[in-house]
Amino acid sequence: MRFWICAAVIALAAMGVALSGINEYVFFAAFVVLTYVVLATAWNILGGYAGYVNFGTPAFFGTGAYTAVVLFKWLGAPLIVQIFAGAAMGGLLGFGVGMLTLRLRGIFFAIATVAVIFIMETLMINWRYVGGATGLQLLRPEAMAPFASYTRMLFVVMALMAVAAVAVARYIQTSWIGRGLRAIRDSEEAAEASGVPTLRLKLVACVVSGALMGAAGAPMPMYLSFIEPASTFSLNYAIGALAAPMIGGTTHWLGPVLGALLLVTIQQIVTVTISNEINVLVVGVLLVLFVVLAPDGILGFFKRWLKASSK
Repeated sequence: MRFWICAAVIALAAMGVALSGINEYVFFAAFVVLTYVVLATAWNILGGYAGYVNFGTPAFFGTGAYTAVVLFKWLGAPLIVQIFAGAAMGGLLGFGVGMLTLRLRGIFFAIATVAVIFIMETLMINWRYVGGATGLQLLRPEAMAPFASYTRMLFVVMALMAVAAVAVARYIQTSWIGRGLRAIRDSEEAAEASGVPTLRLKLVACVVSGALMGAAGAPMPMYLSFIEPASTFSLNYAIGALAAPMIGGTTHWLGPVLGALLLVTIQQIVTVTISNEINVLVVGVLLVLFVVLAPDGILGFFKRWLKASSK
């Protein structure tokens, strides 16, 4: 109950902030932060709960983005339809990737997910309907009332998506699915011997993770008013989606949220005050610090601190 109260408060707060007179750049930056909250939460369902490290985040994200572009260009579909279609295509891609790769383990699975990025990017480069390699300029529709700008509306939409993604991750963690995924992470052989349907659970995790990533990618073309393969399938999405749970903690649904808020907020501040080129350096420095000082992430650090202080 407390979770849903907090979720409602966050949604109402996002609406209130969007209707305020705050500078427009705040919403431009907050949209990126919330996008990574969704991506990190989605990544953690497979990478954190099940222990299958997925570097293919840009493939799912880009699939959602290009699905939205096709629907907008072909049918003039509204944003909500684009998001649901992006989630459906991301989930479908997750199912296909899962069927082909989830029998692999460790580094072999990780390499296979990287290959998916280049496959999807190559397909989009050669698809002239969506602009090919040069990209496609998009004209945003008018913002819906009561929002003063489309960016403010996208901020609220992404805030709701972040709440929904966290709710899904929380449900999975506390359900029989989460228990099965944790058993797979600890020892897949032992889980199979105990009767856990390992392949089925991994497929569920891959589909749900892919659907959330696809949904996160759908609003991006309208956010930028432009789309092209190189930036849409950028490995920066993979790095950020992986780094945030590592920083926040991979064993709990709250970890990716904390990690994404900390990491991407710092990146946005660095972009404005210093240079956009230092973003990857920020990720690297934070990862090294947390691997050395807090290998279990922020949540693990606080758990150890509370345990030590209670003695």
